[in-house]
Amino acid sequence: MVRQFSSIAVGILISTLGVAAQEYQRPPKVLAQLVDAALTPAVSISPDESTLLLMDRPSLPPISELAEPELRLAGLRINPRTSGPSRSASFNGLRLVDVASTRERAVSGLPSAPRIRNASWSPDSRHVAFTIDTATAVELWLLSKTDASARRLSTRAVNQALSGRAFYWLDANTLIARLVPADHGEAPEDSGVPAGPVIQENIGRTAPARTYQDLLQNPHDERLFDHYATSRLATITLDGSTTEIGASSVIAGFEPSPDGRFILLQHLQRPYSYLVPQFRFPRKVEIVDRTGRSIKVIAENPLQEEIPLGFGSVPTDRRSFEWRADQPATLLWVEALDGGDARKEAEWRDRLFSLSEPFDGPPKTLATLPLRFNSVYWGDDDLALVSEGWWTNRKARLYAVDPSRPGTGMKTVFDYSFEDRYNDPGSPLTAANRFGRDTLVLEADNDFYLTGEGGSAEGDRPFLRRYDWQKATTSELFRSSAPHYERPLGFLDAARRQVLTLRESADEPPNYFARDLRRGRARALTSFPHPYPELKGVKKELISYPRADGVMLSATLYLPAGYEPKKDGPLPALVWAYPNEFKSADAASQVQDSPHRFKRVSYWGAVPWVTRGYAILDDAAMPVIGEGDIEPNDSFVEQLVMGAKAVIDEGVRRGVVDPDRVAVGGHSYGAFMTGNLLAHSDLFRAGIARSGAYNRSLTPFGFQSEERTYWEAPEVYFAMSPFMNAHKINEPLLMIHGHADNNSGTFPMQSERLYNAMKGLGKTTRLVMLPHESHGYR
Repeated sequence: MVRQFSSIAVGILISTLGVAAQEYQRPPKVLAQLVDAALTPAVSISPDESTLLLMDRPSLPPISELAEPELRLAGLRINPRTSGPSRSASFNGLRLVDVASTRERAVSGLPSAPRIRNASWSPDSRHVAFTIDTATAVELWLLSKTDASARRLSTRAVNQALSGRAFYWLDANTLIARLVPADHGEAPEDSGVPAGPVIQENIGRTAPARTYQDLLQNPHDERLFDHYATSRLATITLDGSTTEIGASSVIAGFEPSPDGRFILLQHLQRPYSYLVPQFRFPRKVEIVDRTGRSIKVIAENPLQEEIPLGFGSVPTDRRSFEWRADQPATLLWVEALDGGDARKEAEWRDRLFSLSEPFDGPPKTLATLPLRFNSVYWGDDDLALVSEGWWTNRKARLYAVDPSRPGTGMKTVFDYSFEDRYNDPGSPLTAANRFGRDTLVLEADNDFYLTGEGGSAEGDRPFLRRYDWQKATTSELFRSSAPHYERPLGFLDAARRQVLTLRESADEPPNYFARDLRRGRARALTSFPHPYPELKGVKKELISYPRADGVMLSATLYLPAGYEPKKDGPLPALVWAYPNEFKSADAASQVQDSPHRFKRVSYWGAVPWVTRGYAILDDAAMPVIGEGDIEPNDSFVEQLVMGAKAVIDEGVRRGVVDPDRVAVGGHSYGAFMTGNLLAHSDLFRAGIARSGAYNRSLTPFGFQSEERTYWEAPEVYFAMSPFMNAHKINEPLLMIHGHADNNSGTFPMQSERLYNAMKGLGKTTRLVMLPHESHGYR
């Protein structure tokens, strides 16, 4: 049924024939003010817990920054001018706050409009090292806490073309960094004349791969990748003296041992792949000393093109290398015991090994896990916490092991479902130790601390708990309470029970506090002003309502300032959502978010439109449940429609939503949801689909949380694809996509093909392609 346009449809679809306006439009002033408002600074606390480093965040960069050159190689986005990441988020100012006095000092010596990244405190808390992206390089800078001044530390440029850390502190006076080689030279040129065809072949080997983007395509791409990814390790002292280590290579990652005497070094090697990104290229993993001399080769892993399908599948080779954080030089790695195949039945999945200096003996078994390894939290000689998980049944466990007696068994600390927000025990709290590495905050008898969101029927209530090792029980030290949402970030002084928190309320922007747990008092460390005076008076409410099958859902309702339902009547509404898969109806019914969180506003979401007279139903729950052996996607469409109808019905019941003037929108998988809702229901008058994937035959080896391939479940792939059901879409659809989308599966072609299908079918639609934008718009 084709409906008459309402104001909401006309608002998003002004022109439907030919090519629309090709210039950027300015939004109404109130929307522009919301977009340009200052963001809450990020914070980093010094190891001695005396000083906060505030890192100011810009709102949005100019389009000229996005238009800087970019190479797309082996799954990476590289700025060829800087040998660093292109379009990376950055900070534009630094400030220091003394915790005791709350005195704030602006940092001097920075260039104008700096693009700051990678800030890291020195182990003695006297300095902060960071990088600044300029037009031609990634520079290494140093901030002195004493006089709050910053200066460039080295004339050598940092190489951060490959992901991972740019540098580490070796000690209080020395850093180690990946640098652009001194003999880097010019990038190889493409003659434009191919030497021959590009050939790939496979003879009887099973090599499924997700739909990756930005892969290598020819030998010239390989040469470019080598040129920009090649780096040289070097130590740099605080006076700028630089000492190179070893030879130049394609360094995929490096990490010094906690005592700074050894370096775990990972080099990428050929043959490269045109099927998978660089993180699955062959690699050599070795331990070297500070001169670059090889001490021990730990692994030589081949190309990883044949990892089995399924969440939880991993390479069969050694993986997850890391130094033990509480010891001078002990290495940890993981090996799969099930062939890396998550679909294979197995009693044991992973084994953790450790090897200590001088690295010449056999490795010791630290733990053997029935599920897949997630992470390890190091404590001391007697305690480490190991976490494991399994996607299929959403199982998670936390074990305690004794590192001084490897292989002597594990004690289960927590056994839970990671989709169960209400019973999440929290994550172990860590802080920097004498090596400057994060380790567990331990008390007497190895008691440790846990922080989490503390979900409940009233919404999230963050907590800080202490786990009593002797009694195997937890006691709550702090829990956020109305009217605030207050999240513990870490201890300022564990002995005195002083905690750093980030506190906000529905009308108070987030600010940092020092909370005294013994006295129950909180002292403000910052006083950031309200960034959105235009939103004062806007009503925000966390609402709950039932789906037709009894599953309880939630959404955050925003209503315009001064609006009164009985006097003003129902409003046009915008539902903004993102589907999530669950294995339990109980978990799907749990409330997310909090009514006491600040009204965060971003160009990214739907909330700004409350200033234009819309009711906003934000983050509306759209769970897709498949209990037991049933897969969620077997009834994806039916459950989506039920969820959408439930949120509209609740708005109507409250008298605030006009059911004949409701639009739906979402980003990525939310865009996919939007296409499906327009195709399979008549609940909405228009849709906004941003950077979605609409034809699931183009992602044949799985997508989102779907583990089955297209050939295993073709009917599911077909039924879930809006492209296959484009003839059923009878409402106006606005599609937006970044020209440079880098997300797996959401090729710009996905939006182009759906637009062409709808245009060919005579539908009302508009496609907006954003120049230079990736999957997340900047």
